[in-house]
Amino acid sequence: MDSRRRLKRAALSALRRAERAAQRAGVSLSEWEGEFLQSVQSRVAAFGSAFADPQKGAPGAALSNLQGAKLKEISRKARGKQEAPRDPWARSRSKKRRGAMKGGES
Repeated sequence: MDSRRRLKRAALSALRRAERAAQRAGVSLSEWEGEFLQSVQSRVAAFGSAFADPQKGAPGAALSNLQGAKLKEISRKARGKQEAPRDPWARSRSKKRRGAMKGGES
């Protein structure tokens, strides 16, 4: 099996798994999330990919970067691991600032 078919199959499986997990857990997906899963499934099944712009994802990938992130979000919601959305551009606050101790004790 070539890599494109394998990626297509993996994406379809992940989409179905997320939908089934939500149904089994009794988690109600929003109308938008349900439509998202259905539309992405149909596009991947028909075209092998759910996006056309090569700048939005890896070449040959079945889902764009944002579609993959949204799918992970829906999967977490279905598993009951709802977390606050993290800003990918935010700097980590756990590291000490460099130069804070310069010039002696403060």
